Amino acid sequence: MPSNSPCLWVVATPLGNHGDLSPRAREVLEAVDIVLAEDTRRTGLLLKSTGVTVKKLVSFHDHNEEAKAPGIIAAMKEGQVFAVVSDAGMPLFSDPGYRLVKLAREQSIRVSVVPGPSAPLTALAGSGIAPQPFTFIGFPPRKTSDQKKLFEEFSALRSTLVFFERKNRLAATLKTAFEILGPRELCVARELTKLHEEFILGRLENYDEIPEDLLGEITVVIGPPESSGKTSEAELRKLIAEETELGGKPKEIARRVKEEASGWTVKAVYQFMQDN
Repeated sequence: MPSNSPCLWVVATPLGNHGDLSPRAREVLEAVDIVLAEDTRRTGLLLKSTGVTVKKLVSFHDHNEEAKAPGIIAAMKEGQVFAVVSDAGMPLFSDPGYRLVKLAREQSIRVSVVPGPSAPLTALAGSGIAPQPFTFIGFPPRKTSDQKKLFEEFSALRSTLVFFERKNRLAATLKTAFEILGPRELCVARELTKLHEEFILGRLENYDEIPEDLLGEITVVIGPPESSGKTSEAELRKLIAEETELGGKPKEIARRVKEEASGWTVKAVYQFMQDN
């Protein structure tokens, strides 16, 4: 590591295949004073497997980042050098580290990144779905109502969406995504770079065909809007508001909206108006 190295290193670690740990990442981890790890046990196993020896390994995760960050900043000002790693992949992407990096920048503490494995980029690269532009949205909210609001925010963007989801919530999240986003390309990637790596390709409208017993870490890639696809709920809501201003009975409004929307029947539009 260079003698004028930054005080804080953000280091990417393997998603699953330990062979993906870069020589530079190894060099930095062995040279710093303290390695901040999301899960010291998991990072410890990685270090043991790859033969990397660190001076000190300290727990640093979502639940203690805010409390520990000021002390870490103070230590860096005194000359100590830190590296932050997540359980797998690039730190900060739905993982701890953002607050610390922000504080370091605000305090004019040098920050440098050792790039490497990233689940969103790996899933996107292997999906066959348009890679740019894309939007990474982390983990969707747990509540369906909050998920709908989130997907509505991105429904009009001509962008591929990438996010993480837990296996027990995947089916419900894909269902909600389809209701808001309409028909799109879909890829569910799991166990990236590991022995049982799998890219499940399909269509968002066929979300119920995705196996419910998937194991491992899951990354979802949803393609951009398709002009011939179903009008999203967000766009439908706008059409209803516009037609309502013109007046008429609900069923009449539903008929007018149906003429402007794609993939909706008059009955479905009317029911949507009643439910919303």
